[in-house]
Amino acid sequence: MKFYLLMSIIAFALPVAAAIAEEAASGPRVALETSKGTIVMELASEDAPVTTASFLEAVRAGFYDGTVFHRVIGNFMVQGGGYGEDLTLKPTDTALVNEADNGLMNERGTVAMARRPDPHSASTQFFVNLVDNPSLNHRSKSDQGWGYTVFGRVVDGMDVVDAIGAVETGFVAGMQDVPKEPVVIEKATVVE
Repeated sequence: MKFYLLMSIIAFALPVAAAIAEEAASGPRVALETSKGTIVMELASEDAPVTTASFLEAVRAGFYDGTVFHRVIGNFMVQGGGYGEDLTLKPTDTALVNEADNGLMNERGTVAMARRPDPHSASTQFFVNLVDNPSLNHRSKSDQGWGYTVFGRVVDGMDVVDAIGAVETGFVAGMQDVPKEPVVIEKATVVE
């Protein structure tokens, strides 16, 4: 009888301990209140410390408030974090080291940094993968192989991301794939 009682206690305690360990291992969270709803992202501070720290600094400074998702490609990704509602580029002097060799993959729901052709040119613009995008993953430390740094994942509001991914887009202000009706990040906050 004591053996079964002990086994029952262990069977109950193991999942609880695993859940506590998982919660302790989770990273900081950021909430994006958008004109389509709220998106909550959990950041990978251990796997992408430089990118995460820069993103959190920008959130705390209010940089993302009033920016838009300016590039939306259905069945690919939604990108934001650099342009105001009038599609004026917000100035930044940030150039982040590429951390795409961290083992995190560009899978559905992950959040990654956008960049120019220079692998180490990411600043504030980020994107959420609507589907698995293995072509964006790190393959080598060459200009063609660096990939895009995944630094988080959507933990709540993927339906909002999908709704953004389904908006009508067109050619606006010299850019392609711009939502015809702006999708605004009204406020970005660190979830305490």
